[in-house]
Amino acid sequence: MTEAAELPPAPKQAREVFGDRFADAVRYAELLAEAGVQRGLIGPREVPRLWERHLLNCAVLSEVVPSGVTVCDVGSGAGLPGIPLALVREDIKITLLEPLLRRTTFLTEVVELLGLDHVTVVRGRAEEVMGKLPPVHVVTARAVAPLDRLATWGIPLLRPYGEMLALKGDTAEEELKSASTALSKLGAVETSILHVGEGIVDPRSTVVRVEVGESPGGVRFAAKRAKAARTGRARRRRG
Repeated sequence: MTEAAELPPAPKQAREVFGDRFADAVRYAELLAEAGVQRGLIGPREVPRLWERHLLNCAVLSEVVPSGVTVCDVGSGAGLPGIPLALVREDIKITLLEPLLRRTTFLTEVVELLGLDHVTVVRGRAEEVMGKLPPVHVVTARAVAPLDRLATWGIPLLRPYGEMLALKGDTAEEELKSASTALSKLGAVETSILHVGEGIVDPRSTVVRVEVGESPGGVRFAAKRAKAARTGRARRRRG
């Protein structure tokens, strides 16, 4: 038997959260337990807790994502939180941004298999795609980096007045406090800690929300975005 034998049945909360996409959520969990483990995308010890710790923990992020927005999931890895979010929110357009080929290959397979037409997979680092991808309303991330470093990658991808939503654990308050100066320099105007998933996950998922003003990333990143945009236009004209 493969590692999929260790995957527990979906909890009743999963039917409530994923609704019509419940069968696709089950298939995604199976893919994580099988191909995800075999390709080294998740550890085999995570399989018994895939539902509570990973799929549901990420899906409840939808509670604080506005309607009809564009989202970039930075460092998407095996698709967390991007894939669960996409399964429960077909009203938003999501870009899964990931630099490693073996991960983007897996993500592309998942997106095609589950028919997630509102999801795009992009291989690259955040600092490489800035100015090449259209700015988004929301950046999401989970277990990518400490908040101060994550912000330098995620905030410059935002549109003016957008927001970054980072799934964090017990360190959320400490990270937010230590990153306050860096966040301010990057154009953050408001920060908060949210708890989502009441009655679905225990403990509830902790989200750090960073809202930006009209210059996400600050002056330096605005100049870099403008330069990248000019380069892109020049290339298109030459093409």
